[in-house]
Amino acid sequence: MNSKSDKWTKEEFHIYILLLCANADSEETEEEIDLIKRKVSAETFQKINEEFQADTEDERLEKVDDNIHLHDYTNIEMAQLRREMYEIFFADCDFKMMERNLDRIFDNILY
Repeated sequence: MNSKSDKWTKEEFHIYILLLCANADSEETEEEIDLIKRKVSAETFQKINEEFQADTEDERLEKVDDNIHLHDYTNIEMAQLRREMYEIFFADCDFKMMERNLDRIFDNILY
């Protein structure tokens, strides 16, 4: 993992996870990106999105796995994060197989 990601704040990590959800079906829709942008600052979104776009799928999952342990999420924060993940998954009103697979991967990583 590179040095950029081990200094992520919770907000930056949160953005990265939501971008991963938006990209789960290999299609980031405008609606999904707008949902994420409404929750965060434009500058932070831009910074994390650039890093996200440069990473491979394996690097993305490794970064999530490494970073989840750096932040002490409360049960309430974890529930909120999961709700926001599902907002992204269902933004197009279709929970596709690749999104379901990513959801199962997140279950293993986050819990």
